[in-house]
Amino acid sequence: MTPRRKIIPLFIPHAGCPHSCVFCNQHRIAGSGAATLDDVRAAATIAKTEVNATEIAFYGGSFTALPVHVQNEFLAAAQPFEIRISTRPDCIDEEICERLKSFGVATVELGAQSMCDDVLGHSRRGHIASDVFKAAKIIKDAGLSLILQMMTGLPGDAPDTSRYTAEKFIEIAPDGVRIYPAVVVRGTELFDMWRHGDYREHTVEDAVNLCAELCAMFDAAGIPIIRLGLNPTEALSSGDAAAGAYHPAFGELVYSRMYLDKAIKKLEEIPSDSDVILHVAKNRVSVMTGQHRANVDALKQKFTAMSIRIVGTDLLPEEIKVEILT
Repeated sequence: MTPRRKIIPLFIPHAGCPHSCVFCNQHRIAGSGAATLDDVRAAATIAKTEVNATEIAFYGGSFTALPVHVQNEFLAAAQPFEIRISTRPDCIDEEICERLKSFGVATVELGAQSMCDDVLGHSRRGHIASDVFKAAKIIKDAGLSLILQMMTGLPGDAPDTSRYTAEKFIEIAPDGVRIYPAVVVRGTELFDMWRHGDYREHTVEDAVNLCAELCAMFDAAGIPIIRLGLNPTEALSSGDAAAGAYHPAFGELVYSRMYLDKAIKKLEEIPSDSDVILHVAKNRVSVMTGQHRANVDALKQKFTAMSIRIVGTDLLPEEIKVEILT
């Protein structure tokens, strides 16, 4: 089994961003100040002590919108490690990609957020969906790995438009996807919109239900989900996340919902008074059980005549098998 690559993250909140999106307050979201050149050098020093191959990642801002000399200084300081950067769809071209590759950049994460122009407009993104298609092609043609980032629950968004975004992402065929349900962060325009009643927040329950469906779409297309929800920080957990779909274990909630949906489909196909064992991978028992046994309770309520037990077995992580005892 190949060891997981260790990623050392460096945050450059707002750095290079030519627009101020309604949902964005990167300083509070990232929970730290902007990385400096000394921070990059320190990260490279740390990386040299790691056993596994290490990747240095620049997150939070639009890296390729920084002044070129700043980009080059950061990238040079991160040598000789593989590098990933995040940027906007309207801040990438063929020349930029070749320069990034010359410094060892292997992955570009593209903040697409939505493939619906109305949603992008309401969110003050400053780009349109066609920019995403164009940028993705440039990145892939350059031989770089492409990760697409999407947000659900933005102003003007709805489950149907989020599904549309997922469908368009699948057409692009990225190497992975991050899904960030909208969070109302203090100090943002979205917070003011929410406070004045101009925006209805995307609740945790809304987001869990929708993201479980989106994840199933990406799974079926063979596209990995590499992140669900914002990384939890002390600031967000202490009140900076005023409303919306923030939960420190959001990804677990989504995967738990996906397991519940799979289990329901399987149990609906057998006699209603059966005594059954649900077999899942040993490291997925808690996910199948659900937080505070929520999935167990849901199954008991739906299948009142069944006796249902959950057992860890040597299965693949996504597998569920039903054993009928009676």
